Amino acid sequence: MKISTKGRYGLTIMIELAKKYGDRPISLKSIAKAHDLSEHYLEQLISPLRNAGLVKSIRGAYGGYVLADHPAKITAADVIRVLEGPISPVEGLDEEEPAKRELWIRVRDAVQEVLDSTTLEDLAKYSDGDEESYMFYI
Repeated sequence: MKISTKGRYGLTIMIELAKKYGDRPISLKSIAKAHDLSEHYLEQLISPLRNAGLVKSIRGAYGGYVLADHPAKITAADVIRVLEGPISPVEGLDEEEPAKRELWIRVRDAVQEVLDSTTLEDLAKYSDGDEESYMFYI
């Protein structure tokens, strides 16, 4: 299973919004600049996130985007499913031999468990080299 730039950059947007949760709205321009990403590409990603109810847009001179809910209530899986679709390592599981089908189901379930149990709050609080930081297990 490979997460495309849609999922990766979408998570970048959401983590930045989680870090600023409760503050003023954040512009996509500032996120794009901070991470050296295309603002135009981020604009394409924010629309499905807004349509799914994960973010809200605020208009005006000091407008931008904010999370629609507390970062502890939004998971990495929520973001990935909106931008990438269903989480599955292979297509056509029903056509696989039983042993391989069971393997792919276990891989899918393990990935889903990690994404479902990782919140934006966890990701926003993560700091490299911090012994108390969040651990990711697959």
